[in-house]
Amino acid sequence: MTWHIAVVATLTLHLAFIAFVVLGAVAVRRWRWLVWLHLPAAAWGTWIELSGAICPLTVVENALRARAGLDGYRDGFVAHYLLATIYPAGLTRHAQYVLAALVVAVNLLLYARLLRAGRPAGAHGRRSEDRGDPRR
Repeated sequence: MTWHIAVVATLTLHLAFIAFVVLGAVAVRRWRWLVWLHLPAAAWGTWIELSGAICPLTVVENALRARAGLDGYRDGFVAHYLLATIYPAGLTRHAQYVLAALVVAVNLLLYARLLRAGRPAGAHGRRSEDRGDPRR
């Protein structure tokens, strides 16, 4: 039972990491310090897709699945869990390139919006015009 819990925890972490890679810039808008975690995560996720490498979390998950008496899988997390639903034909190099381009495009769009909105001032992340500051 403990190994099953570890498998589920790893799956949850893996899915959360993928969500952070794709949409982490949304959180950066609120907590600017996350940019130092998000940009490397987005670069890593893009590299994994472009290179065709297997994410280390997939390796950990497969090891835990073996300990739990479950079958592992050869392909990566995205191919095993997500692409089977999104792309029934399976993972191709072209699909990986499309996914990498999607990660880059979404993040460029979100960061462009952040830069256009300007830097927040004050502890609550509000700009001076939002606080009624007379200096505007």
